[in-house]
Amino acid sequence: MRFSSLFISQAAVSSALIATTLFTSSASAQDRTTEQGEAQITDPNEECTAYSYAPVTAALAANQFPAIWTVADILSTDTNAQAKYQSIESQIPNIQPKGTQPASLMGDFSNYSYSSSDPDCWWTYDQCTTPKLAGLPPDLAAVPEPDTLGYGFDDGPNCSHNVFYDYLSQNNQKATMFYIGSNVMDWPLEAQRALADGHEICVHTWSHKYMTSLTNTQLFAEFYYAMQAIKLVVGVTPTCWRPPFGDVDDRVRAVGHALGLRTIIWQYDSNDWRAGTGNITDADVDQNYENLIARAQNGTFATGGTIMLTHELNNFTMSEAVKFYTQLKAAFKYLVPMGVATNQTQPYVETNYSLPSFEQYISGTTTVTGSASNPTDGSSSSTGSSGTSGKTNTTGAADRTSFDDLGMLAAGAAFVGFAVKLLA
Repeated sequence: MRFSSLFISQAAVSSALIATTLFTSSASAQDRTTEQGEAQITDPNEECTAYSYAPVTAALAANQFPAIWTVADILSTDTNAQAKYQSIESQIPNIQPKGTQPASLMGDFSNYSYSSSDPDCWWTYDQCTTPKLAGLPPDLAAVPEPDTLGYGFDDGPNCSHNVFYDYLSQNNQKATMFYIGSNVMDWPLEAQRALADGHEICVHTWSHKYMTSLTNTQLFAEFYYAMQAIKLVVGVTPTCWRPPFGDVDDRVRAVGHALGLRTIIWQYDSNDWRAGTGNITDADVDQNYENLIARAQNGTFATGGTIMLTHELNNFTMSEAVKFYTQLKAAFKYLVPMGVATNQTQPYVETNYSLPSFEQYISGTTTVTGSASNPTDGSSSSTGSSGTSGKTNTTGAADRTSFDDLGMLAAGAAFVGFAVKLLA
């Protein structure tokens, strides 16, 4: 779970991180103008050095997006956003924002009085996932298929995720990537790789704040501009989202639903994002993974699968995913993207890209026909039917799992009186 204030200078990734990597390798100067070229870089210093991407530069210069890593609001010059907001405004319930900004933006609801009956189905209060407002679908907190793990990662695209994505590719493993709009604008070629590799992309808001703390227009803008960023950079518009910190209530759900987004939560938290903060240690995260694996082995998910919260936030979180991948594969029958697990074969508003059904995926067809236009050159990459992403992937076998460590504050967000969900 990333906060905007945690970003270091992208041109200066600490050299100490390289010593924490799992492997060693070298990288020469690479092409930083195309997704294919960017995907070949495995040196974290080079990966996390900022680069210019013309569509993003032009859009920001034209003030088509809010400032990166600031709370979004509808731009006064954005008539399309204004019109869209007006078209859904009547669908927003009369539920007040939780807490008081700016403290509430970071999850401090300590002075906020809320009814114990949980009238708004506020996940942060008691992990409510079945809306109390009529007309809203339940959150996806577990997948329906038995012995199946809905596999996905929050907070991307991480600037140094290439070795991690190489690992997934080498194992023909697809996942759901919950992308932050500001990260997409910072690392557009990395965002493009998710689609090229056959992963599912969902929205993780524009600036990663507690959504229930926002005003109605801020709430709308956090969704809207994240969707627009992914469309600009990747060429597709997602139909799914995950709330940062799980912070969602029926007002937030209503806005997301009006924008065509289904809400995805989780049942188990690896707490990988909190390692090194508070009293959470690396060993605690290991134990959380091991507990989930044990539950899968003892039949807990024999009648229905589950979802665990994990991240591509930094070196540690991605390394943990690699560390436990083989054990997860052995404990669960299937590891699949959320859309595959729920047979969401049309993952985007655009109709030129499809996900396989669950039956197709477990039979070996991890991608199906479809393509997405390359925003750089207008070309398309087609997908095959026997487990290939369709991308001409020249990254080869990665020598090193090396990711940037952007640091963690006590990711605080500790809210007085509210339970922090641990995998016990």
